[in-house]
Amino acid sequence: MAKSFNFSEAPGHLIRRAQQLAVAIFMEETSQFDVTPVQFAILNALMDDPGEDQVTLSSQVAFDPATFGSVIGRLEAKGWVRREADPADKRRKLLWTTAEGEKIAMQMKRAVSKAQARIVSPLGAQERAELGRLLTKLVSGHEAVTGK
Repeated sequence: MAKSFNFSEAPGHLIRRAQQLAVAIFMEETSQFDVTPVQFAILNALMDDPGEDQVTLSSQVAFDPATFGSVIGRLEAKGWVRREADPADKRRKLLWTTAEGEKIAMQMKRAVSKAQARIVSPLGAQERAELGRLLTKLVSGHEAVTGK
């Protein structure tokens, strides 16, 4: 019997490796845009919900609210996001994509779609559908329990 834990088949290890691969592929496909997956998710969410507050948006893109402000700061520095205090509550920050931010996000869509296809390329069509279903079930099941 082996003394060590068998990581090669452990779900947590495999999920971490899959995430590493997914980020690496995303970064390769979007390298011309100098953007991270989280930054792209933020731009997309803001195109759907302009004027959303930072706390709600961080929840929508499943990102740590404590470090979310620094990501927004980087998007502001690029000129892709505009942040303003809520007139009703100055502590609350509201966010919008700028015209440049929306333009760049639209330009990135093809590269992001290509990255998503590359991520699941080792799988057949039915396996891709099953993976999507199982990952959704896994995440939803944990979100139901933890509220996150």
